[in-house]
Amino acid sequence: MRSSTPEHWERYWRAHRRVEETYDNEERLLAQLRDLPLPGRTVLEVGAGSGRDSLEIAARGARVVLVDYVMESFAVVRGVAAEAGVELHCVCCDARALPFREGSFDLVFHQGVLEHFRDPMPLLRENYRVTRPGGHCLVDVPQRYHPYTLIKHLLIALNLWFAGWETEFSPASLRRVLRACGYEIVRVGGDWMVPGFAYRSLRYVLRQWGIARLPKYPRELPLLGAALRRLRAWVRRRRIGPWTFAMVNVLGRRPSAP
Repeated sequence: MRSSTPEHWERYWRAHRRVEETYDNEERLLAQLRDLPLPGRTVLEVGAGSGRDSLEIAARGARVVLVDYVMESFAVVRGVAAEAGVELHCVCCDARALPFREGSFDLVFHQGVLEHFRDPMPLLRENYRVTRPGGHCLVDVPQRYHPYTLIKHLLIALNLWFAGWETEFSPASLRRVLRACGYEIVRVGGDWMVPGFAYRSLRYVLRQWGIARLPKYPRELPLLGAALRRLRAWVRRRRIGPWTFAMVNVLGRRPSAP
């Protein structure tokens, strides 16, 4: 079974430097930070990726540091930051042994990272170490109880999943691992994958075969986009709504020093 090696991610980000072709998280993470003061705060993103969430946080007045264990992703991050005229600070290191003092950051966050670790605790304990007392940690992962998870594990078994081995979490299990590290749970959130996995796959196949070019998001299709927005709003209002989310996240708080 293929693993997520540094060489794999170097190749991935070398092939995805055109960040406009890479799907973003829309407002999923920023919605969880809605009531946290950001101007003047020091923020750490673990796993740089495209850096677009960090870009928005920096634009709101925070000083943002990104860490990753491959250099190629920083080429993407720096390109996005330069285009937006925003300063982001990049550090190449192992996220389980961060080169920062205890309590260095007001906010630590990551998306699409924890699921790649067979043992999540070393990473989360290091998150906790560098979070200041009274500071926060936001962790965003794939939802365990979702059709997306079944499809993903089928592709993993066939050695066809783009990211190698992955796991996933339920909201309850994600709360448990953050509590085990010492965080107090502030709230649980999440959202659907936008666009859905089926649409992404269809768009990719059609583009590879040269049959047709679908827009990046189905909302760009006049009739379908309006119908999907109404459906999403209806489901979100129902009690079952959160159980349909493809991605879940938990915001934790490191207790203040006595």
